[in-house]
Amino acid sequence: MHVVLAGGGTAGHIEPALALADALRRQDPTVGITALGTEKGLETRLVPERGYELGLIPAVPLPRKPTPELITVPGRLRGTIKAAEQILERTKADCVVGFGGYVALPGYLAAKRLGVPIIVHEANARPGLANKIGSRYAKFVAVSTPDSKLRNAHYVGIPLRRTIAVLDRARVRPEARAAFGLDPNLPTLLVSGGSQGARRLNEVVQSVAPFLQRAGIQILHAVGPKNEMPRVDNMPGMPPYIPVPYVDRMDLAYAAADMMLCRAGAMTVAELSAVGLPAAFVPLPIGNGEQRLNAQPLVKAGGGLLVDDAELTPEWVQSNVLPVLGDPHRLFEMSRAASEFGRRDADELLVGMVYEAIAARRAG
Repeated sequence: MHVVLAGGGTAGHIEPALALADALRRQDPTVGITALGTEKGLETRLVPERGYELGLIPAVPLPRKPTPELITVPGRLRGTIKAAEQILERTKADCVVGFGGYVALPGYLAAKRLGVPIIVHEANARPGLANKIGSRYAKFVAVSTPDSKLRNAHYVGIPLRRTIAVLDRARVRPEARAAFGLDPNLPTLLVSGGSQGARRLNEVVQSVAPFLQRAGIQILHAVGPKNEMPRVDNMPGMPPYIPVPYVDRMDLAYAAADMMLCRAGAMTVAELSAVGLPAAFVPLPIGNGEQRLNAQPLVKAGGGLLVDDAELTPEWVQSNVLPVLGDPHRLFEMSRAASEFGRRDADELLVGMVYEAIAARRAG
């Protein structure tokens, strides 16, 4: 059996694809897996690092919404569809699983031409153009939110890294706090604006940190590798404020924390709900508003707070985040609400879809 994954470009597309690849290998170590990608995407580093084959095709950027530019896409896609077809034929692909992004649409169209079963996974609450088109031809459509507008959608969540999917925060907390140099007993706020950081979050947290420390809160702050590190003077006896450029063990960061201040990317929302970590979400103020839509169901379920980027101030943190961190009962209730909303088994559910789609094709 050989499965082709189409989800290059950003970590939000690549990580779920790799989580599915890992789950397929756990089920059957002999399964062949090839990930489609382009020369400029993050997949050129992430896919080989995880031990999977990468098949490169030309990049054809897609408009985010239906526009006059859309009519030029078929012509620009011809070459990249042909390249995807060649990869499917070479690998004798039994199934294509797409996660959106630049490489998904040529993967879907190549699979349709060759009669290869298609499965679509949409991570965002607002589906992208590639997955809207792919869902017309897909055997299965898997989505991350229960109220998705994609037709024939099955709510499964987002495939997560195994270290996140099986994380027991309470059990790992002592080890996690020791790893970051945190106090083992103090309420802990984790702050991250994503892999590159977020200037707005950084500025607000640096400003409000002394107030939080005086209130008995310690802070673990992932600043972002390209952002300036704050100057910190942790006074003796004060809860620590620990800024780091980057966290490569998010499982430990989640275990160390009682609450998180963060953006609302689909992967972040899925991971936090799966591990039951309450959060204050600050949706990215650009794009088509998908980050707010990503966070809203979890917030409505009681597992988080939501604030516009322009409304995020030190005063807002003092008035909204601090009361939660200072109330163990409220933290417990928010954590339970997040856990009940979250899904840890999306990878296994997608594996089941792959096997079912392949079996249906072989049965004729």
